[in-house]
Amino acid sequence: MKKILALTLLLGASVIFVPSIEAKTNTNSTNNYLAEPQIRVRIGSQPRRYRSYLRTRIVRRGYAVYRETYRITYLRNGRVQTRLISRVRIR
Repeated sequence: MKKILALTLLLGASVIFVPSIEAKTNTNSTNNYLAEPQIRVRIGSQPRRYRSYLRTRIVRRGYAVYRETYRITYLRNGRVQTRLISRVRIR
């Protein structure tokens, strides 16, 4: 009984997998129009050239306390730009 069951599973698997193997070998023909294009065209917004973030920090200068907001920009060449946007006195 085990031999018959194993033989049946083996035949069933060969019926399923053999046509898929043959189909894969047929796609390697010289049909160049079916190949993927070598040029990729992107329509829409382009990727950003830089990344910028806002950071805030609390700074104490003498008796006064300020909240400073900076814009930090990371450029493509590895440089970092830091600009002070606002300084608000807290105390």
